[in-house]
Amino acid sequence: MAMNAVYRGPDDCPVVVPLFPLEGALLLPRGQMPLNVFEPRYLAMVDEALRTHRLIGIIQPEPDSDGQGAAPPLVGVGCLGRITQFAETGDDRYLITLTGVSRFRLVEELSVTTPYRQARVDYTLFAVDFEARAGEEEVDRTGLVQALRSFAKANELKIDWKSVNEAPNEALVNALSMMCPFGPREKQALLEAPSLKHRAEVLVAITEIELARGGSGSDTTLQ
Repeated sequence: MAMNAVYRGPDDCPVVVPLFPLEGALLLPRGQMPLNVFEPRYLAMVDEALRTHRLIGIIQPEPDSDGQGAAPPLVGVGCLGRITQFAETGDDRYLITLTGVSRFRLVEELSVTTPYRQARVDYTLFAVDFEARAGEEEVDRTGLVQALRSFAKANELKIDWKSVNEAPNEALVNALSMMCPFGPREKQALLEAPSLKHRAEVLVAITEIELARGGSGSDTTLQ
């Protein structure tokens, strides 16, 4: 999904961002995440984002926190997303789509009066995120597609193979990483992979582990 705004590097992104903690969530640069927003604090967050830079930080709670409390501890790396689609439902919900901009390192959570959490973040470790399709030539596409075929067959999944065959490597790796029903730790490992090549390798490794276990991953509801 194309964006009107252009983000050429870390200096184009805000150092303080609102946080949307979501267990099992994975947003990657140039990936798209649809969200059904209904909690009042996150409705307020979307309102403020629309008034300002239209940017929201997606981040997971620590896996061992069990989501307990209003402010569970957070993992150290998340992804900045820009609101690229927005609709009101008429029943106090927003339907939005975030398009990933860049990963960030959580530097410091701030003490704020807003109902939603905010943090100071740093993007410098993820400068590669601002370059579309960086490292595509290093991806083992054959191995990735083979792993996907095995996973789809084992779990009786219907795959649009025409779209798979036509997708560029970055879009394929990131879409599969975001869509596959893996657990929070696996999703975080995919997020933190230092390059597209490494992300593809992590994705294949996780898929092979799930196949060996005879499982289909861990379903996660992003709401």
